[in-house]
Amino acid sequence: MIKQISADQLKPGMYIHDLNCGWLDHPFVTSTFHVRDQATVEKIFNLGIKTLYIDTEKGADVFSAPTQHEVSADLDQRLQKIAEKQAEKPLVAELRSETAQARRLHGEANKIVRHMMDDIRLGQQIEVDKIEPLVENMVESIFRNQDALLPLARLKTHDNYTFQHSVSVCALMVAFGRGMQLEKGVIKELALGGLLHDVGKARVPDAILNKPAKLTEDEFSRMQDHVDLGVSLLAQTPGVSEVAMQVTGEHHERFDGTGYPHKLAGDNISLFGQMAAIVDVYDAISSDRVYHKGMSPTEALKKLLEWSSHHFDPKLVHAFIRAIGIYPAGTLVQLESKRLGVVIEQNEKSLLEPRVRVFYHAGKQHYIPPEIIDLANAPDRIASFENYEKWNIDPYQWLPA
Repeated sequence: MIKQISADQLKPGMYIHDLNCGWLDHPFVTSTFHVRDQATVEKIFNLGIKTLYIDTEKGADVFSAPTQHEVSADLDQRLQKIAEKQAEKPLVAELRSETAQARRLHGEANKIVRHMMDDIRLGQQIEVDKIEPLVENMVESIFRNQDALLPLARLKTHDNYTFQHSVSVCALMVAFGRGMQLEKGVIKELALGGLLHDVGKARVPDAILNKPAKLTEDEFSRMQDHVDLGVSLLAQTPGVSEVAMQVTGEHHERFDGTGYPHKLAGDNISLFGQMAAIVDVYDAISSDRVYHKGMSPTEALKKLLEWSSHHFDPKLVHAFIRAIGIYPAGTLVQLESKRLGVVIEQNEKSLLEPRVRVFYHAGKQHYIPPEIIDLANAPDRIASFENYEKWNIDPYQWLPA
């Protein structure tokens, strides 16, 4: 049986099923292993891990600990309650009219960030004035209809993850800031910070960035250096605001003081740094890597909610979930009717009832004529979220064209 325990309950003789943290937040070769000695227990505790999952069939038990199923059911209920309190985000443009512009922007953003990272590696300075028009256009697109751009930002390839992640964080920061009803000028600075937050990785060797295996402890430390390297680069770059600097310098800090590089805690982390930490983790754990399979968007949101008991401010996590929806655009879902579909747009009055393009029948295992269903006005309901790879479905094919 899989159970959740607190880190202070961990003892030698237990079998860890899941360390319950991001892949790059621990130096172990795997997240699943036997705990052989007290030194391993202390190492896990010192990493700042607060809760983890054990397999009681392979190691010692904690009889009072909740099962993984019980934890998941509780998180589902908490997500449902958050969905009932969503804020209105009026749309300015229909999804269909915004889609073509969003696709152009997505392609342009990936090229610009890739070239920027290449320039940094060659010792050239970041030219903010060449990036700002792109940021402005991305902000405007998301304000018109965020469901056109956000699902595109989720699509990444293994070899290009570093710069595609920056584009995704930029877009998500805009949606987050919009949901928080921040001033548009501040949101533009947040977006620029999102685009630049990982520039320090241009100074990290490619052999470490793209290593198709677990990092050694030395490599792990070198990877963490990217935060200070990024801050140093931006300090030498004219036109970078304090907001963008906070996003870059604090996106790996944690509310409980277990983050890096400065182990800031609570209100010592700026609002924008806290927002960036939430967005960065969400995008990282929901993205596929060479060595790590990403979670579905909804599962990633459940993880954020679980970790909001220590790593993140719960109020900000709730605000982020309301901003992008419990089933974010691009999520593959199965309806009660056994039809599979991709969420294409949020229903602003109910995050539990988005618009879905159905195209496959899971029960009969064949494709069906595509149809867009507004679940707010249909008898069908979402039964579960699904994995594209499990069903061998190309997500890009079913997003708005």
